[in-house]
Amino acid sequence: MTPAINLAKKKKIPHTVHQYQHDPNCKSYGLEAAEVLGQDPTRVYKTLLFCVNGEPKNLAVAIIPVAEKLNLKAAAKAFKAKKAEMADPDIAQKTTGYVVGGISPLGQKKSLPTYIDITAEPQQTICVSAGKRGLEIELAPKDLAALTRAQFVPLTA
Repeated sequence: MTPAINLAKKKKIPHTVHQYQHDPNCKSYGLEAAEVLGQDPTRVYKTLLFCVNGEPKNLAVAIIPVAEKLNLKAAAKAFKAKKAEMADPDIAQKTTGYVVGGISPLGQKKSLPTYIDITAEPQQTICVSAGKRGLEIELAPKDLAALTRAQFVPLTA
C-alpha cells in the first residue's frame, strides 16, 4: 500500500486501484498508464509540481490530463503569483515523498496548494498516480478535490 491508497481507504473514499507493469524505457508515464490500462487519456491525469515567483521551495501541485501541457501562466494565475516554473525534480521528490513518474496528489509528505484542471470536474471518475510507477488510483474528481483541498481551475494551454 502507498500513502495515497491508505488515505483513500482511511477517508472511506470509493476508489479502484489499477496496477500494471511499468516499462522503464517509457518516458511518458501518464500516457503509458492510459495505454496499458486501456483508459481514455482524457480520464488519466498527471501530477506536476511547480514553483512560484522564482522560489524553488515555494511549491504547488497541478493535476492535468496526461496528453496536455501545463500552462505556466495559468498555474501562476491560480496561485495568484506573478510567474510559475516547473519544480526541480529532486525537490519535488523530497517534498512529496514520491518518485518522479509516481508522484501522487494524495498522501504527500507535505500538504501543498493543489489545483485540478477544470476538465476533470464534469467527469464521473479520473485516474491519478497512486504513488508508484505502474500504480493508478481511480476516484471521483470531487473526492480528489476534497482529499487534497484543491480548486478546479483552467491549467492547460
